[in-house]
Amino acid sequence: MKVLVLNCGSSSLKYQLIDSDTEDVLAKGLCERIGIDGSNIAHQPAGGEKVKEEADMPDHTAAVKIVIAKLTDEKVGVISSLAEIGAVGHRVVHGGEDFSGAVVIDEAVIHAIEGCNDLAPLHNPANLIGIRSCQAIMPGVPMVAVFDTAFHQSMPKKAYLYGLPYEYYRKYKIRRYGFHGTSHDFVSKRAAEILGKDRKDLKIIVCHLGNGASVSAVKYGESVDTSMGLTPLEGLIMGTRSGDMDPAILSFLAEKEGLDAAQVIEICNKKSGVLGLSDGASSDFRDLVQASEEGNEQAGNALEAYAYRVGKYIGAYAAAMNGVDVIAFTAGVGENNAEVRAMVARYIGYLGTNIDPERNRIRGEEVILSDGGAKVVTMVVPTNEELAIARETVRLAAES
Repeated sequence: MKVLVLNCGSSSLKYQLIDSDTEDVLAKGLCERIGIDGSNIAHQPAGGEKVKEEADMPDHTAAVKIVIAKLTDEKVGVISSLAEIGAVGHRVVHGGEDFSGAVVIDEAVIHAIEGCNDLAPLHNPANLIGIRSCQAIMPGVPMVAVFDTAFHQSMPKKAYLYGLPYEYYRKYKIRRYGFHGTSHDFVSKRAAEILGKDRKDLKIIVCHLGNGASVSAVKYGESVDTSMGLTPLEGLIMGTRSGDMDPAILSFLAEKEGLDAAQVIEICNKKSGVLGLSDGASSDFRDLVQASEEGNEQAGNALEAYAYRVGKYIGAYAAAMNGVDVIAFTAGVGENNAEVRAMVARYIGYLGTNIDPERNRIRGEEVILSDGGAKVVTMVVPTNEELAIARETVRLAAES
């Protein structure tokens, strides 16, 4: 079966067409500036050159039509017609407490996703637009929703409740939800497979370190804690997000700078993290490593603060699970930035990770970083959220 995987943002649409029999990516691409002047598509068939061109995309329905046109194009296409697409998998950011796994999309599911719009106002409405667009263009084709929050629904109350009056949980469902769940699920499964073990026998800490970053504690196959919270702003210092801090800072900044709540949150989301800590040097960790090596003290401070937070969360989750067997690094920074991994390693050596400096130089590949005498196996496991979505889509489409 050929599965189209879609990830819709407010003005963007990422896609991959995957052959579920071989799990090969047949084509992938990105539509940008949907609904804005200068909208464009970058499309790349497997083994071919990337083609980028401007295209009129007043809305997501138009973008989906253009994606289909590229996939079926005589020169850059990989299928002969729309009929070859057997199912569509949609990434949906927030499923609230309604979904603990992927589901076939129907009107009840759409209504439940709409009910989470307040919890993810930048993401869920865009995800819904993508779903509706595909339903209009591909009626009768099975559609599956895979939720970022679903994997973390196994967290116990002691992990997901905040120290607020309980009435706010009852009224507004204010709690820790966590994100990157598809990645944490995929990586923890793959880590166990690499070691030739059953995930249900392992305590695994997954460090999804990208521009957005989160750490999860996966105990015997279930997420029991994760660093992101009600929103993706909580947890680690990230590329542009502040992560954990004293909540009183919000009102303090608002008063001192004459800002409203939305403006302060905007600063915390888009102007903070390593970008803010480096005094505006960069939110890209490659740039920060280079700047630090060239003597930029603020860039070095930002990297050290980042690595320190990652190390603290690893220690906390080792305590939460009363032990750890495996630590897995993944996502853009976790997979490719050997310097940041080495900095984190300095904080977790007490666990018996025994990370080999030579192995740590490998980038973007599956690799066990620990030597043979390590008490805790530390490894790099590249994530593949699109493949995970495709697998769930095929499974549910076959059952529907």
